[in-house]
Amino acid sequence: MRLNLKFLLISLCVTVALITFALWANCGVGHGLVPKWPPHHGDGDNLFEQTEEIDCIINQEYAIGCRKEGEEVYLPFSFLQKYFDVYGSLNVVDGSRRFDWTHSYGKVNYPKGAYDPRGIFMYFENYNVEMRDRVKCISAIDGVPISTQWESQGYFYATQIAQFGLSHYSKNLTEPEPRCKTVEDGERETAAWIVPKGSSMNRTIDRVRVGAGAVLSFSTGKSFDTAVVLPMDHVLDLVLSVDVLLKPNSTLCVTLQNRETQKLYHVYYILADLLIGVQDENIYYGIGLNSTGAWKHLTRDLFVDLQKGLPQYASTDKRRKMRRTELKVVEISLLGNGSIDNLTLSTSEHISHFYDAAEWLIRHQDPSTGGWPIPVRRKLGSGFGELARGWYSAMAQGHAISLLARAYYHSKGDKRYLRAALDGLKLFRIPSYQGGVLATFLGKYAWYEEYPTTPHSFVLNGFIYSLLGLYDLNSTAPANQSNEAAVLFEQGMASLKKMLLLYDTGSGTSYDLRHFTLGIAPNLARWDYHATHVNQLLLLATIDPDPLISQTAERWKNYMVGKRAPHN
Repeated sequence: MRLNLKFLLISLCVTVALITFALWANCGVGHGLVPKWPPHHGDGDNLFEQTEEIDCIINQEYAIGCRKEGEEVYLPFSFLQKYFDVYGSLNVVDGSRRFDWTHSYGKVNYPKGAYDPRGIFMYFENYNVEMRDRVKCISAIDGVPISTQWESQGYFYATQIAQFGLSHYSKNLTEPEPRCKTVEDGERETAAWIVPKGSSMNRTIDRVRVGAGAVLSFSTGKSFDTAVVLPMDHVLDLVLSVDVLLKPNSTLCVTLQNRETQKLYHVYYILADLLIGVQDENIYYGIGLNSTGAWKHLTRDLFVDLQKGLPQYASTDKRRKMRRTELKVVEISLLGNGSIDNLTLSTSEHISHFYDAAEWLIRHQDPSTGGWPIPVRRKLGSGFGELARGWYSAMAQGHAISLLARAYYHSKGDKRYLRAALDGLKLFRIPSYQGGVLATFLGKYAWYEEYPTTPHSFVLNGFIYSLLGLYDLNSTAPANQSNEAAVLFEQGMASLKKMLLLYDTGSGTSYDLRHFTLGIAPNLARWDYHATHVNQLLLLATIDPDPLISQTAERWKNYMVGKRAPHN
C-alpha cells in the first residue's frame, strides 16, 4: 500500500512537471508575452506551389496587387498604411527581424502625481519650442521665439512665447543642475584675450550699475583684424550668457566649429533692429538700436542660433543631421567700442529664458483688454469667418496666465506678474462677437474659444489649456484676489463635463465641433492632437475626481492602440 501511494505521488509530480514544461515551451521561449496570430497555409505541404499573385478589388473602387498563400490573402502594408492611417516599420530586435505595427504616433504622458500649479506644466519639459520648424529664430532683442506659423516673415505669437517659457520653467525642475563656466567677469575670472596693435582692452570699475564692480572694456578699429579675440576650445556648454554694452558699429561675435567637418560658423550680435540675417557662414542677430550705449543682458543658445541660420544656405537634411555634441566654441571676438561683463558658457539657462517670456508678456499686454493680440489673420476653415489681425485666443490667455502665475510664485511675489495675470481674465467675460473669447453652446454652456470664430468652433485642446491657466492663477494668487479665476474655472469645468462626449467618434476624437455648428463632416483630430486630449484629461483627473474625466481618458487612450467603441 505504502509503495503504491509513493509511486502514485511520484507519477503525479512528473506529470505536473511535464505539463508545466510543455506550456512554458509553447508560450514562453521565442513567443514572449505578445499573443501570436496563427498562420494558415491550407492543407498542402508545398507552400511555394500555393503562392500566387492576385488582384484585390477594394470596395469596387480600385485594384491592388495581393498575394495568396493557401486560403490566406496578404495585402501590402503600404496600402494598409494609407487606407487605414496606421503606421509600421521593419526592425531588428535581438538579432531577429520583425515588423512593428502601431495605430497612432501620439504619446500618452501619465501624470507623476497630482497637478502642481507651481510645478512643471503638463509634460512641457519634453517640449523644445525653439527648434520647431515654424519658429524662425529667437529674437535677440526680446529673447523669445518668432513664429512663422501663419506668416512667413515672422511675428510674435503669444501662445508660442508662453509655451517657450513654460517649457524652460519645466525643464529647470526636471533636468540636472546646469554646468556653468565663467569666462570673464572683470574681477575674479579674467580671460587671456589677444589685443592687436592699435586696439586696447582694460578692466575698469562700472560706476553706473549698482554693485556691478569691474567690467571688461574694449576699443578696436573697424576691420576684423583689429578685433580683441579670445581663442577657446570649449565643447558641450553652448549657452552664452553675457552683459554687453555696445556703441555704434560694434559687434560681439562667437565662432563655432563643427568638430567632424572642421567647418567654421560665425554668429554675430550687432546693434540693429534685425531678426536674423545670413551671408554664407555668417549669421547675424540684432540686439536693437535702442540698446546703443546701454547695458543689455543676452542669453543665447548658440546651437539654436546656428541652426536657425543654417537653412538659408544648407540643405534641410544637413541641418537635421547636425547635433549639439558636434559643435565647439573656438573663439569669441569683440569689435568696435564697448564693454562686457559676466560672460559665461553653460549647458542651460532655463530660468533666464523663462523670465524673458514673462517680461515679454508684461510689455506686450494690451492695457485695456488685458489680452495678448495675435497680429496675423487666421482662417480656421471653409464656412468660418476670417479672424482679423488683433484677435484674441483663450489658449494664448490661458498659457500666458499659467506662465505669469509661476513667475509670481518663483519671483517670491513680484506683483507685476500677478497684476498681468489677473488682467488676463477680462477677455473670459467678453463674448467673442464683441472681441473677447467667450462663446456659449446651445445658449447654456460657457466655452472659452481658442479661435473666436463665427460661427463658434469650440476647439477642445485650446479650451482645456485655458482652464489650466484659470486653475493655476486661482491656486497661486492670494485668496482675496483669486475669486474670479475660481468662478471662471468652475464654469468651464461644468461645460466640459456636459460637452466632452460630443468629441468622441468611437475610434478617435474631433478637434472641434464644426460638424455641429456648420453641419459638415467632423474635423477629426490628428493623433498628436488626440494624444493631447488624452494627456489633458489625465491631468484634469488629478484635479477633479469626476469619473467621467478619467473614464473618458482611458477610453480615448485605448483608441490609440486600435480599440473601438462596440457596435450594435
